[in-house]
Amino acid sequence: MELLDNPVWAALSGPQKNLSEGYGRSARFHPEVSPFAALEDPSDAQAWADLRSLLQPGDLAIVAAPGLVVPPGFAADPLTPGLQMIGADYHGAPGTDAVALGAGDVPDMLDLVARTRPGPFRRRTVELGGYVGIRRDGRLVAMAGQRLHPDGYTEISAVCTDLQFRGAGLATRVIAAVAHGIRSRGDVPFLHLAGTNTAARRLYEHLGFVVRTEVAFVGVSG
Repeated sequence: MELLDNPVWAALSGPQKNLSEGYGRSARFHPEVSPFAALEDPSDAQAWADLRSLLQPGDLAIVAAPGLVVPPGFAADPLTPGLQMIGADYHGAPGTDAVALGAGDVPDMLDLVARTRPGPFRRRTVELGGYVGIRRDGRLVAMAGQRLHPDGYTEISAVCTDLQFRGAGLATRVIAAVAHGIRSRGDVPFLHLAGTNTAARRLYEHLGFVVRTEVAFVGVSG
């Protein structure tokens, strides 16, 4: 479980290395896939210097880690407090009306993200895999997918439901379908959310997720 103390680095230096680019003790997803970047040791000044070298002028990357402290002189947004939750006892359920989403669904996925703002989602984010969605009259109204893949764990991400269809249990169904896919590989599901998102936290706790640690998110510029 120590991998979850620095899950972005664990993913980028491990199972998702094929989607990353690195410099020294820093790494990032290809920008069209995800804005997340990571440091081998977030307390190491040289790792931050390596990240500065990795980023191109005008690039914005999101770094996330417990107890994150950005060194002086580094252009950064204010820290956003968040939570990491783990579903060690949550197994989900096979999708019924939740269907797999792929490259051909990207325009609809981007449209839903624009309406609901679940967090960073880019044109190639779907390549992270495991995305499912629910449609009503052909329109995508709910979805969720997988993002970080540290060894033995997979993050549930981009959980969102169109405002018109909230309260109908669609989020629970797409989460369950994604978690079922994660469990079928033998991985444990986990997720991140903003510390202020109390509604999402209540939902995840109802499903059996528990808070593992506090996490800070910060956007840093090249």
